[in-house]
Amino acid sequence: MDIRNSLDGLKSLLGVTTPAPAAPQPKNNSAVGGSGLGSDQATFSSAGSEVWLASSEPDVRTDKVASVQAALAAGTYNVPASAVASKVVDSMLGGDK
Repeated sequence: MDIRNSLDGLKSLLGVTTPAPAAPQPKNNSAVGGSGLGSDQATFSSAGSEVWLASSEPDVRTDKVASVQAALAAGTYNVPASAVASKVVDSMLGGDK
């Protein structure tokens, strides 16, 4: 069994995409602003991008989000294992799309 194939299959089931490798940037030895540092760059994962996009949508219930965050911080947020299992199975079968 090829482990890479299994990982690729799992990634496809979970909807994880692997970003294409970035093209190599030419090295520029000139100083930026006199500090001698090059430019910094940040990238978001696909999950981070989806969270950011979802937070800008008008149907986000901020009161519900705040109560869940408070429960998480207090350690009182509880999700039944059966609910998690059900969502995982639904997602794997494509019923959650």
